[in-house]
Amino acid sequence: MKKLLKWPSFMLVLILSLVLSGCSTGTDTPSASGGGDAEAKGTIEQIKERGKLIAGVKYDTKLFGLKDPASGNVKGFDIDIAKALAKQILGDETKVELKEVTSKTRIPMLQNGDIDIIIATMTITDERKEQVDFSDVYFEAGQSLLVKNDSAITGLESLSGVKVLAVKGSTSAQNIREKAPDAEVLEFDNYQDAFTALKAGKGEALTTDNIILIGMQQTDNSFQLVGGNFTSEPYGMAIRKGDTAFVEEVNTLLKSMQDSGEYDTLHEKWLGAKPE
Repeated sequence: MKKLLKWPSFMLVLILSLVLSGCSTGTDTPSASGGGDAEAKGTIEQIKERGKLIAGVKYDTKLFGLKDPASGNVKGFDIDIAKALAKQILGDETKVELKEVTSKTRIPMLQNGDIDIIIATMTITDERKEQVDFSDVYFEAGQSLLVKNDSAITGLESLSGVKVLAVKGSTSAQNIREKAPDAEVLEFDNYQDAFTALKAGKGEALTTDNIILIGMQQTDNSFQLVGGNFTSEPYGMAIRKGDTAFVEEVNTLLKSMQDSGEYDTLHEKWLGAKPE
């Protein structure tokens, strides 16, 4: 009979220890007590703990959000909405930090947590609903064209072969390509750059929402709107996807402002008339 090999007892202990440690310390297995499983705090709770609302707004859009280079203050319809939201959540309209966004940067900034909410002339679309949640509509706009007073352009039918200026990341750039496929569309980072380019003759028309174009026209009456509105652009405030409590909070604010007449007052203050 062959003799069985006898392993020293300390070798058996060593092998068993290695097997057990290999099973329990894999790098892909998360700790049961790790913080990664904790649910993220809702936006309202974050705002209250921080003591301020951080709103993403435009700095280059007269009537809605425009920064005064002399004072550094940002003023407009969207800004006053942001202040009203801060007052509702924190009891003080001054407890709001305004961060500049553009049509291109606003959704990434919201998703990254740089801002709590987008209040920045943002049209509600099905495509955007896949990335963010929206409040109820707080303003109805429509896309139009801004041209020099002596321009031969009268509307969409005049845009064949024409250089049309738009803003990156906007629905306006998408719409004009669909509705005037023979136009050449040049995109800029923001409205100020696009309007400067129009005044410099780098394009023959600028397209975006009518109310934004009216703000530009007010700064330079050598331009006019033509062609009427060829789209519907319902503005909504954008909130991180799935934060239903914050959506409800914002919608409660809008209803309260409409019921109290505060919304009409702001509309008339910035846009010259009460809503129809």
